Amino acid sequence: MSLSQRKKTIRDRFDHIAPRRDEWIRRNQAYYDDDRAYMRFAVPEESSVLDLGCGTGDLLAALRPSRGVGIDFSDAMVEIAKRNHPDLEFIAGDVEDLGSLGDLGGPFDYIVLSDTIGYLDDIESTLRLLHDYSGAGTRIVIAYYSHLWEPLLRLAEAMGQKMPQAEVNFLSPADIANILALADFEVVRTEWRQLLPKRLFGLERLINRFIGTLPIVRRLCLRHYVVARPNRRESPEISSATVMIPCRNERGNIEPAIQRLPDFADDIEVIFVEGHSADGTYEECERVREAYKASRDIKVVRQDGRGKGDAVRKGFDMARGDVLMILDADLTVPPEDLPKFYDAIHTGKGEFINGTRLVYPMEKGAMRFLNYWANRTFAMIFSFLLNQRFTDTLCGTKVLTKRDYKKIIANRAYFGDFDPFGDFDLIFGAAKLNLKILEVPIRYADRTYGEPQISRFRDGFLLLRMVLFAWRKLKAI
Repeated sequence: MSLSQRKKTIRDRFDHIAPRRDEWIRRNQAYYDDDRAYMRFAVPEESSVLDLGCGTGDLLAALRPSRGVGIDFSDAMVEIAKRNHPDLEFIAGDVEDLGSLGDLGGPFDYIVLSDTIGYLDDIESTLRLLHDYSGAGTRIVIAYYSHLWEPLLRLAEAMGQKMPQAEVNFLSPADIANILALADFEVVRTEWRQLLPKRLFGLERLINRFIGTLPIVRRLCLRHYVVARPNRRESPEISSATVMIPCRNERGNIEPAIQRLPDFADDIEVIFVEGHSADGTYEECERVREAYKASRDIKVVRQDGRGKGDAVRKGFDMARGDVLMILDADLTVPPEDLPKFYDAIHTGKGEFINGTRLVYPMEKGAMRFLNYWANRTFAMIFSFLLNQRFTDTLCGTKVLTKRDYKKIIANRAYFGDFDPFGDFDLIFGAAKLNLKILEVPIRYADRTYGEPQISRFRDGFLLLRMVLFAWRKLKAI
């Protein structure tokens, strides 16, 4: 292993520190507990994980991977890691020369660099190497610390309260994002954590969860995290789509939905999920299915429970398409716009495609005044909570691959059965999985049949509950 003089000095220091690393962790347990908590949020259990700069392997073990491979250039650290975590794989080697380490397997679901980039001689070249161990769904998770804290950290080190550290690279989240872009990676999420990294009579957890996550304040936190995905990606293997149309008291819109639906894919399945209508919607769905069976693959089912969320789950669970699409039966989102959503996901530009009604001017009467401003307000709040830009969380048209939907199902226990709308189960699930979210602007039309299914005040209170729920599950981790 050929190292620069700088890295030899760093390695020697880590070899010296290795026997006492557990002691340093115990001294700063609050810091490590918070860091591990967020990393477990960012990296779902049972993922395959490559940890570059793994140290003694405690972080990799905390992630509970289905397969975990850790690499570190300190032989002493690796020996301790092997002894403490025999169920994981550890290799002594230079992460800037991964090719010399033999076949590491892969692609990995997640590649983690926790504080590692500070010690690299050439960050861009190292990140480029990661493409050899990445697939289209791989996520790179980089954890680092804010150099605003450098004076305090040096003071803590001088006082024996912090593990000694060699000179490291000065990097902000913007610097990391820039280098990732140079190495053909695209940032999906950025987060800031730990306003108070030491114990303070139990108050540190409350401060970090409820004050340290606030806008502006969070930029003062010690830790920052960047999640990225490969930009060198092939288009997903997609050839079919399922358009799921939840419908309740929408009899007059059923046939127009089929008549206006473009042939944007080679194989399109349409599923009407009917919600106990009083106007003959179910019977109309069956009539349309028979009338168009020569040209359309149409299925009709009646939902078991109530609400759009229940309808979405029933429809998606029985869907056979590679791409899953929601089209509300009120047709206020034009069916003619669905090709834009399909193209965005088929080309790999996004992994979760959300419609937005609030970019183009909408038809007069399409959205009531209070609804418009409530949508605007909630969009700003959820953009902060999700760390991804949203202008319209309640637009009914949402699109993702069946593969990613199955991942949301597998991780649904984290959020539970909380969403009567159906929108937030998908949005929160996509954000938790670090999917690339894109919005497609549509021209929102006034409905031509039936009445709105949403109550401004009842559902407004439900939305406030969604905000509090999202804060607890996505921010106050």
